[in-house]
Amino acid sequence: MDNPSSVTTTLDAAAFDVDTSDGGRRRILHPVTLNLPEHRIAVIGANGSGKSTLLRLIAGLVAPSSGSVQLSPAGVRTGFIFANPQAQLIMPVVGEDIAFSLRSSITSAAQRRQRSREILDTMGLGDREESSIYDLSSGERQKVALAGVLAAEPELVLADEPTTLLDLRSTVEFTQMLMNLTPPMIVATHDLGLAARAQRVLVFDHGHLVADGPPGVAIPYYRELAGADGPASSAPER
Repeated sequence: MDNPSSVTTTLDAAAFDVDTSDGGRRRILHPVTLNLPEHRIAVIGANGSGKSTLLRLIAGLVAPSSGSVQLSPAGVRTGFIFANPQAQLIMPVVGEDIAFSLRSSITSAAQRRQRSREILDTMGLGDREESSIYDLSSGERQKVALAGVLAAEPELVLADEPTTLLDLRSTVEFTQMLMNLTPPMIVATHDLGLAARAQRVLVFDHGHLVADGPPGVAIPYYRELAGADGPASSAPER
């Protein structure tokens, strides 16, 4: 995990605004300039701090209102894991959902089913291929969502608070799956244990990047910022 990722994300004064009900504009993410070559990066901060917006910009789900976001090399395939797996489970049956993710890479329906079974086996869900997604636990649904993302063979995975809806056992299991992924990953999380396993941690507050450093420095700063350990000291910088 100490080696740089094969994918580098570069943000140059990237910012994001939304329209307000009175016809104005509100800034959700203030200009941020970053170069992110690490293999495992965590983004932490309070709700509404800009974490999810950052990930959506990197994934190309939204375009910056100003500035730019670039992935290198060009044409990098990204996969996005949402906090609520229901947001990305499309088909009602587990095996069908994974097969749906394979439709662009495998033309044969039989081969898609075979590959779907193989992927589910690696997730420990081989016996759930014919199950309704509505019969699954939250942990199993999140595994299916991850399986669907991995079926598309992403070169960069973005995970937005992926353990929020999981109990402790499922959180531990799913976190280990994330850390074992082959592609590089940027994860937004409230789980400071997960953030501590990253190589680099970004701290956001009210739409601003306020700290950027190794977990041992950035996480204590965030705890102080949140009032968990008294007043925050000077922000760490890279």
